[in-house]
Amino acid sequence: MMAVFLYVAAAAVFIYVTVYYGVCRGARCSSSVRLEGKTAIVTGGNTGIGKATALQLAKRGARVILACRNKEKAEMAVYDIRRESSNNQVLFMHLDLSSLKSVQCFAETFLETEPRLDILINNAGVMGPGRSEDSFGLAFGVNHLGHFLLTNLLLERLQRCGPSRVVTVAALLHRFGTIDFPLLSSVKDLVSGDSTWHSIQAYCNSKLCNVLFTRELANRLEGTSVTCYSLHPGVVYTELCRSLPFWLQLLVMPIAKLFFMDPEGGSQTTLHCAVQEGLEPLSGRYFSNCAVQEACVRGRDDALAKKLWEVPKMRLKRSTSRGPDLCAEVAPP
Repeated sequence: MMAVFLYVAAAAVFIYVTVYYGVCRGARCSSSVRLEGKTAIVTGGNTGIGKATALQLAKRGARVILACRNKEKAEMAVYDIRRESSNNQVLFMHLDLSSLKSVQCFAETFLETEPRLDILINNAGVMGPGRSEDSFGLAFGVNHLGHFLLTNLLLERLQRCGPSRVVTVAALLHRFGTIDFPLLSSVKDLVSGDSTWHSIQAYCNSKLCNVLFTRELANRLEGTSVTCYSLHPGVVYTELCRSLPFWLQLLVMPIAKLFFMDPEGGSQTTLHCAVQEGLEPLSGRYFSNCAVQEACVRGRDDALAKKLWEVPKMRLKRSTSRGPDLCAEVAPP
């Protein structure tokens, strides 16, 4: 009986190691490029993949701005990254992507205080019900619209400092996303409810938006010194699902602990897109496992990408028409 038990246990360990290292662990960024004199922004850089990415950039010598909503967590992350990287050029600036006002004010503060921007990493993301400050669906407002506005407000600085890159963290789940333009026009969201299923679908939709945004941005920037990439970071154990119901978190947690990548592993494709030499001809493409991959059919639709760009652009003009006087309330301390 003991022999059978040992045999089964050994087989289980072998299968786990094979699956984890063969499927789940993922590739590593092979570039050794140094980034002294370069400045990078990482949204959501206080936790998870964002923090791991910021640490890797800091280790390469970059000046790294953690653009985060939670001041306390961000300042702890700054301390950790400075200590682990021996790089004191790591800073926190307040950014709440669920507020277009906050995005405006972050951009204005950054442009007034920082002379360079070489790498913009649109990393922050949420999954869950609710609305942004501007009444958009939370996933659409944070994951797509906030980054859309942020990138456009910083684009001139990126062009001035080129060659520069915009890296947007999408997800494999973009393959299940759809864009319902009539619904977006009527209720400022891409789903019709706040159930757990709607939250997951809204996340998928927002990740499709990330892929399409990158594709259209690349089309508009063709011939300039700015290139852009979207990516799937891998299946990573992070705080992303903290807004999901507790029962669902309990269901996912054991699997996540065993098979999902840690944030450091999940940061590798982001790092690859940010620093790997020779990627310029692949601007606008979708990456996974540190290699270019095909996005889904909808993610390669240039007409859809152009339409998505124009619809929120008109809403942003209305939502942000009050201009820079909004900044006094949310400028970082």
